Amino acid sequence: MIDGVLADPTIVKVALEERTYDIVIGRNQIATLGARAAALRAGAKAAIVTDDAVARLHLKAAEAALAAAGVATNRIIVEAGEGTKSFAGFECVCEGLLAARVERGDLVVALGGGVVGDLAGFAAAAVRRGLDYIQVPTTLLAQVDSSVGGKTAINSRHGKNLVGAFHQPILVVADTLALDTLPLRQFRAGYAEIAKYGLLGDAGFFSWLEANAKEVFAGGAAREHAIATSCRMKAAIVARDERESGDRALLNLGHTFGHALEAAAGFSERLFHGEAVALGMALAAEFSVRIGVLAPQHAARAIRHLAGAGLPVKLADVPGGVPDADRLMELISQDKKVRRGKLTFVLLRDIGAAYIANDVESALLRAFLVEKLDRQ
Repeated sequence: MIDGVLADPTIVKVALEERTYDIVIGRNQIATLGARAAALRAGAKAAIVTDDAVARLHLKAAEAALAAAGVATNRIIVEAGEGTKSFAGFECVCEGLLAARVERGDLVVALGGGVVGDLAGFAAAAVRRGLDYIQVPTTLLAQVDSSVGGKTAINSRHGKNLVGAFHQPILVVADTLALDTLPLRQFRAGYAEIAKYGLLGDAGFFSWLEANAKEVFAGGAAREHAIATSCRMKAAIVARDERESGDRALLNLGHTFGHALEAAAGFSERLFHGEAVALGMALAAEFSVRIGVLAPQHAARAIRHLAGAGLPVKLADVPGGVPDADRLMELISQDKKVRRGKLTFVLLRDIGAAYIANDVESALLRAFLVEKLDRQ
């Protein structure tokens, strides 16, 4: 019993030696936030960073849970949307934390989706040279991906997530009840990241998703199983490679193409992050076929599943269109995975068998993009 709520959550541990922390997954878990925060940092106060859309739905519950455990709070509310993950948004949150007189022993609580989590986490990494923070992800994408693993960042005009820091949370509270208020398009975008885990390293999980996707969308046990499985996979990879010097790069399946497409769309609602990842995974599968490492029927299977979930899988699916191949190549060249000017992609040898492809030939990639654009 925590804060008067009978809790039976799934707990996934992210094992990082002395910095091990829990991912708590289950319905109504925001109600346990105060007790968990107080147990981890007795006497601390908390600054809640959220956006105006999430604040209307979940801020009162978070504040009530913290107050019930004797945790004093301040709130910092930013504008919803990817545009807030910027230098201006970062400054706003940092100044808000300082104005609230948040001290080194206090907590930042990131209440929201991936934008809020990345922004609040980066501010926590920087203010007073490092504050502890708790992730309370309220979107599916954040619950299975961005809230776990300590990557924090903001966007630049040069590309996505190019300015940031590795800064691990001390706790993740993934309240699946929050997903009941999520618009279908946002849920689909988060589902792309769930499908990614099957494609990159678990063929059995991908097969399970093919059979159970409708139940994942409907909610209940299948949804929580998909979230927990995704979190376990990410936790295991992060534990092996916290700072992305090896295996962790596999988590970027679909992201090199996807980040370029997000930048081309102006980091706007034209293309959500998860949608861009879905399209990026489809392109990665097709490019894997092009270079002869993936059988066409496996690419077709992956793309069929993503499309069946209502996700974009063709460049023509991007509202307003995309730029030409040269501009896409320019954006791809800004990706964080570029090493000394050489392109690195995560590609597929099979369903559940991703690999890191170094030294991808620029000319071959450009020809592939030209062909895809011509077929729109």
